[in-house]
Amino acid sequence: MRTKYYGVSLLIFLLSISLLAAEKPIDVSAVVSKTEAEKILGEPVRNPTPLNVNGKDGYYSKCNYYSTKSVRSLLLRVRQASEGSVDPQSEFNQVTGNGVKIQAIDGLGERAAMLNGTPENGLPPNVIMLYVVKGKSFITIGLAGMADQEVALTKAKQVAEKVLAQL
Repeated sequence: MRTKYYGVSLLIFLLSISLLAAEKPIDVSAVVSKTEAEKILGEPVRNPTPLNVNGKDGYYSKCNYYSTKSVRSLLLRVRQASEGSVDPQSEFNQVTGNGVKIQAIDGLGERAAMLNGTPENGLPPNVIMLYVVKGKSFITIGLAGMADQEVALTKAKQVAEKVLAQL
């Protein structure tokens, strides 16, 4: 009987550890460093000013990397929703709705889509925005200044995978 009790106690303990780990706030500037941003953009970048803050509707982490040589930039955002706030699935629907042209992306999180720099999307040329939902997290990755959209999307996906691995 004691063995069964200890086994159940251990299982509950291990499950609670994984649940706590899943809710740990993320710092996107630690996930993608300045050095890594320079590799992604192919140019030196300015020092970023990351922001990590708890808000009414969840925890936010953001960091922007801007090139020192051109208009290239990398934008990183994660919102980890709090109870009773806008669900990340609903936020995804809001961002990808309203007549914008999206490209669904398979294999990232629960849902993912990319918007590119077309007049219908309200974005300038050579800009892509990648949106990913995983659990209570809504991830935004923007890349600007890259003429090759497929290269930009590949890089954005790689960044998304790094962020997703930390959630």
